[in-house]
Amino acid sequence: MRIPSLPIVLTAALALSGCAGMTDTQQRTVSGAGIGAVGGAAIGAFSGNAGTGALIGTAVGAAGGYVYDRQKKSEQRAYQSGYKAGTQSP
Repeated sequence: MRIPSLPIVLTAALALSGCAGMTDTQQRTVSGAGIGAVGGAAIGAFSGNAGTGALIGTAVGAAGGYVYDRQKKSEQRAYQSGYKAGTQSP
């Protein structure tokens, strides 16, 4: 029996190997997409269509990775603002 999701996994691995020059936002979005693709393919395999599951998982994972990045950046800005306010002399 041939596994149809193997090309998807290999493509994701190749895409993730080039993350060295990416920004944090790009890395988190691509990581989310890769995780979503694998999860979607696994869930889709149970329903009989791993390809569709992988596509849906990729979109949802990419969106989740982007939202996660926005949240982390917001936390970092709040931390920096509080740190700066705490180190200034009255």
